[in-house]
This record gives sequence, C-alpha cells and structure tokens, in this order.
Amino acid sequence: MPDRGSLLSQIPAGPKTPLPIPRAFHRLYDLAYNMWWSWDVGASDLWARLSPGEWARNRNPLSLLHMVPGSTWEALADDPDFGDLYADTLARFDAYLAGTDTWYTRNCPADRRPTGPIAYLCAEYGIHHKLRFYSGGLGILAGDHMKTASDLGIPLIGIGVFYRRGYFQQAVDPDGWQQHTYNWIEPTRRPIREVLDPVTGLPLRVQVELHGRDVAVGAWRLDVGRVPVLLLDTDVPENDPDDRPITHILYVRGREMRFCQEAVLGVGGVRILEALDIVPSVWHVNEGHAALSLIERLAGQLRTDGDVDAAIDRVKRSTLFTLHTPVAAGNEVYDMEIVDKYFAATVPEVDRDLRNRLATSHVQGPDRFDLGALAIRMSAITNGVSKRHGEVVTEQWGTLIGGDAAAITNGMHPETWLGRNTVRLLERTVGADWAERLGSPQGWEAIRDVPAKDLWSVHRSQKALMLRRIRARLRDEFARHGASPDRLRWVDDQLPEDRLTFVFARRFATYKRAGLIFSDRDRIRRILTDPARPAQIIFAGKAHPADRDGQRLIKEIVEISQTDGFVGHVFFVENYDMQLAHSLVTGADAWLNNPRPPLEASGTSGMKSAANGGLNVSILDGWWIEGFNGKNGWGIEDDSPDAADASKLYDVIEHEVVPRFYDRNAAGVPEGWVEMAKEAIVTALAGFSSHRMVIEYFDQAYCPLATGTRTPGA
Repeated sequence: MPDRGSLLSQIPAGPKTPLPIPRAFHRLYDLAYNMWWSWDVGASDLWARLSPGEWARNRNPLSLLHMVPGSTWEALADDPDFGDLYADTLARFDAYLAGTDTWYTRNCPADRRPTGPIAYLCAEYGIHHKLRFYSGGLGILAGDHMKTASDLGIPLIGIGVFYRRGYFQQAVDPDGWQQHTYNWIEPTRRPIREVLDPVTGLPLRVQVELHGRDVAVGAWRLDVGRVPVLLLDTDVPENDPDDRPITHILYVRGREMRFCQEAVLGVGGVRILEALDIVPSVWHVNEGHAALSLIERLAGQLRTDGDVDAAIDRVKRSTLFTLHTPVAAGNEVYDMEIVDKYFAATVPEVDRDLRNRLATSHVQGPDRFDLGALAIRMSAITNGVSKRHGEVVTEQWGTLIGGDAAAITNGMHPETWLGRNTVRLLERTVGADWAERLGSPQGWEAIRDVPAKDLWSVHRSQKALMLRRIRARLRDEFARHGASPDRLRWVDDQLPEDRLTFVFARRFATYKRAGLIFSDRDRIRRILTDPARPAQIIFAGKAHPADRDGQRLIKEIVEISQTDGFVGHVFFVENYDMQLAHSLVTGADAWLNNPRPPLEASGTSGMKSAANGGLNVSILDGWWIEGFNGKNGWGIEDDSPDAADASKLYDVIEHEVVPRFYDRNAAGVPEGWVEMAKEAIVTALAGFSSHRMVIEYFDQAYCPLATGTRTPGA
C-alpha cells in the first residue's frame, strides 16, 4: 500500500470517554480502546491487578476503570511490580502496533502488495463477549479473522453493524422454554468511537435511500490490533424515529426490517469507505448478508461506464465470496416486492430488470431475490469453509460458479481460545514464540514429548475452573427460579471434577441434532450412571427467536436434565456466549458434535477444544473429516437414520471413550487418553489455526485478485 500511515490513522475518530485515570497511568486509555488486550495474557493480568474481583466478574476495562478508587491508584503508584507490568505491557502493545516485521512484510514483496486494503464485510463480529455483535459461528469466525489479519500485518478493514441491542440474552424458564431479552449496549462503556468526517471533523454521515426516505448512516470505529472494524449505525439524531431502529438488533425477525439492515450494511458500507477516501483492492463478502454491497459497487462502475457487462466484470475481478450456509435453501432470500419497495431508488443505475436478473434464485424460483446467488454471480471466487463444504457448494452452486468452488477450511485464533495453563505449557515446550509458528505445520512435535502427568495437570486445572464457573451460573439460574437454599447447596456438589465430562455447545438448529444422544434413553442412562465409571454432559446453546423447533429441543434437554436417572448427569447452561464458550472449550474432556451430514459446513468449536487437549467425539462432517486421524479423537461414520447414528455413538462412548478415560496408571494419570490429547493439540495448532486460514485467503484470493493474476472463471 502507499505509505499513508496505518489504517487506524486514516480513519478519524471522536474522543475517548473521560475516565478518572491518574496521569502516571494515562496510557491505560490507549490500551482499553484497542482489543489487542483481549488476546494478550499480560494485558489481562494488568487489568486484574486494578481490581481482581471486578475483573473476574466483568472483564470490561472501561467499566473497570470507572470503578477504581483513588486509594487504589495511590497504592499502585508505589507498587514497583505494577509499574513494571504497566511498562512492559505498554511496550509490547506499542511494538505490536508499530511493528514492520510481520508475516505480510516478510512474505509479500512490495511489487505484489495490494495498492489498497482488503475490505471484509460481514453481518456479525465476535470479538469479545461484551461486544454482543455476534450470534454464533459466523461472527466468531469473523472476529478471529480480524485478530489474525492484525497479527499477520495484512492491511484489512472490517465493515459491520453497531447493533445497539446486540443479539439476545438467553434465559431459560423453569419449564425449559427459552426467553429472549435485548439489552442496550452503552457506547461509552465499550471501546468504540464515532468515526468523523475527515473534512469537517463532525460525525461522519452517508445517506442510503430506502422507500423514498434518505436514511443517515454513521459509523463507529472498533480497533482490533492493527485492524479497524467500522460498525454502521442508523440510530443517529438526523433520522426519523422509525428509521433509527434499523441497526438495533442482530438478525431481526421482520423480513422488511432485515432487508433494510442488510441494505445499510452493503450500500452504507461501500459509501462509508468512499467518504473516507479508502479504496479497497479486494472486497471479501463474508456470507450473503453483505451481498447488497455488490449492487452499490456495480452502480458506481455504471456511473463511470454504462457498459453493463464490463461493469459486472470489473466488480467480479476484485471480489471474493465466502459461503457458510450448508444448504442452498438456507441463503438469505427475499420476495421481489420487498426489494422493489425498499431498493427502487437506492441505486438507480442498477434498474429492476438487471438487479433481479443478478439475484434470481435457481433454488427458490424466479420471483425470489437470493443474496447468495447475487454474490456468486458477482464474485471471481466463491469458497466453502472446509474441503467437504467446498464439494457441497460445488454440487449446489456449480452452475452459477462456472466450475468448482474453492475450499478454505475455517480456523480458530489460538491466543483467544487457549486456556492460560495451555499457553504456559506451549511457552515451556514449543517456545515463547509459539504464536509466531501458527502459520506453519512445523514446530509442534515437542508437544508429544510432554510428560503425561504434566499435560494431565494442565487439563485438570482448566477443567476445574470450567466446572466452578458452570456451578456459579447454575446456582444463579436456580435461584432465579425460586429454588430453596438446600437446592442451591445441592448445586455445589454437582459436576465432580473426576467424572468424564462431555460438552455439546453450539447453535440449537435441528440439523445439529442435540437430542441424538437421547435416542435410546435407557442405554445412555446406564452409560452415564455407571457407578464405577460415571459420565456427565453439559449442554449450551441458543435457538433463534423465530426457530420454534430449536427452542423445543432446548426444552426437551432441560426436561431430561430434571428426569430421574439423569439428574446430576445432564445439565443445560443458559446464555451461551464467548465467555462461556471459552470455559467450555478449555475444560471439556470430550467434545460432542453430531450434525446430519453434509450440513455442518465447518464447526470451529471442535477445533478450539482440540487445541486445549479435548477429544472430539464427532460425526465425520465439516472440519472433522480433515482433522480426524484415528489417534486424536473419535470419528463416527454417518448412516443417515438417526437411530443408526445414535447406536454408533453409544458404542463408541461405552466401549472406547469411557474405558480410555478411566484407564489410569499408578499415579492416576490416564496415559492413553493423554496421548490422544497430545495428538489433538498438534492437529489443531498445526492445521486449524486462523493464521493458516488467513494466509490461505491471502495466497489464494486476496493477493491474486489484488494483483490481477486471478480472473473471473479462472
């Protein structure tokens, strides 16, 4: 890129929230407003020193800094250990942001570098649990992509939406029904700042016309290391009160409101970058929610040259579309009347016939506006998110793609998802530079030489922490339901640490088959309650408020957990979010995943568990077909009928998983289990990190598209 400074410096932003921080520690401002601290262990230690209890409860630096009393600051000023920690953390932070020796600079010669950044458009981002701009895997993946692009030094800018009410908070009532609440996200207590107009210095606004009204769109800047993420917002004073809620709720149920939201993301995102004079070299449309950006970009090309085919070709040449949807019918599709109503005058250069021709659904019929079809027709590269999913995308969309879909398997950001004791183990065995090796399959063999007792100790400590946190959540839930003090004390005795613990945690869509393990209740009850070798299962996950079948599945699991023979062995933990997910993937003994193939596009939670030494017990679908090697967990072939799959699952659990876990040496260490855990860690870190994933995106898509070495249909 031309040397215009970092991307962060190119996007003017408003002031930080005033905080009562002594001058000696004023750089805490800078640290709090960059999410780098969330994946740096030393930075988390720094926040914890300010108030250990409050940090454990909240993990929000801006809330924490509001609460630190003057006496604490005075004590810290005289504490040399805190002074050293403060100085070391800030030095590391400054070196990270200013660093010029990155994977990008080392591996991409100046003559191959894009002339502008990669623009990454996505409807959701999972950066941190206090930023509820995500619902599940798509958002977590996008968040990990931002962090990794920052780590690698790749010039990338994210475009999303500032959902002031976020995604819903889940509570489960005493009967097992999911309840939904949407709480306000207070901007002053989040590390975001309003984006300013580079000319006037006032809050930046662009206009998106919807149904005859100009809707003003502002933006907030969220700094993720070196990467800025711009979150678009219609709740601004200039707008009509009826337009301000467009960006309030992630995956709002109303179809017209959802279309307006996606028009703001797509059209508004392109216009915001234009207003900032940022010209991307590559546009990465991550799932169809952001596909309307392509219509806006096409309109821009037509304003320059009225040749439609040439304009379409120019848009395609710089566009990558990543499809996460497991079935063609699962794409975002609208009635043409909605599109005509809200979009007729938004991009007048793209008339109704052209617009509808580009987005006609080959699955749902000619009267449906399919954002997935639009994105495929307007992209040079369409990719699935695992090798198997790439094959599925080819089967479903090959005609539109004009050949085979690409396949870039998802990955996870280890610095975010590893437990602290696992990190310390890697520092001792692989080296202090372990994170720099994540883009390469080499260098992980040292993990296999770790003494079994040491790895088992690491796992036990993380599992104990997980179970303590879950008991606390269960106690709060039961208290809300009016449980007696004796019942609350009962919770303290549940989830024993020496019991084999399975975790099933993911979105409660029916194809993920959360209830498969209860197909034969008598058999699974006998397995779980074996007095010599007992087991327990922890469930967590949300169903979309419009998904009644998914909500009924949650109710069924809750009812089973309250049934004789399952009480004390089956638990449902409410309000699955990034914080709970971190506890579960770092502490689970075994990770359950039993989707109905080929509907699991990827499934990154199993990667995260494996990276911490958890063993996957999973149907061979998504990433696990690639990851399973016979020594790092258990892979179950799908037989289609649920009963057959359940029988195979029971056989594996009863005859392989349980015996392997409880077969101990004289010191109480399950050596066979630990050997498999080592293999799981090597598998996940060598092949399924987001560093490997983003490098593949750069090598296979970003760089070829930016330099013109990849053309549509090539």
